[in-house]
Amino acid sequence: MTAPIRSRLLDFVEAEPGPPGGGLPEEGARPRRSALLDLADSAPAPAPAADGRPGPRPGVPPYHTPVCVPAHPRSVAGIGSDGRPARVPFIVVELFAHPTQGTVAFAFTSPAKLAAALGEAQPWVAGSLGPLAEEMDGRGVMVLLDPRIAPGEPNWRPEDLAALAREVRR
Repeated sequence: MTAPIRSRLLDFVEAEPGPPGGGLPEEGARPRRSALLDLADSAPAPAPAADGRPGPRPGVPPYHTPVCVPAHPRSVAGIGSDGRPARVPFIVVELFAHPTQGTVAFAFTSPAKLAAALGEAQPWVAGSLGPLAEEMDGRGVMVLLDPRIAPGEPNWRPEDLAALAREVRR
């Protein structure tokens, strides 16, 4: 890569050294095929859900494929079921700016791969690849499975996690 992949959440930008031995080969104007599609092509066709729920669309990986997704909790002020002010929690999936693919979401097949790519302090949630892929596709965002990320300063540091923990505990 010739430009950093950066978190759109933290708006982190730092110059990244080029790859050893020169630049990457030029890619044509046609976008690169998603690694998710390779996984979907090799997976057996999904069986219809026994409880009548709709299954994944053709070409979407099975819902049960576990992945680790960079994400973290947030909350907003709201009204609880008892009519009193309350904090309403939700999870934010982090999106990243990719130098050639635009806005992307990352999914990793293990916590170790996520930590190796984004750092030990990166918050994440476990999810299923199928629903993540469908949700992101509906928003025009490509999901990159186990992306290779050039080394650099991680987006999340231990002190960022401490600040997030204080905010979540409010």
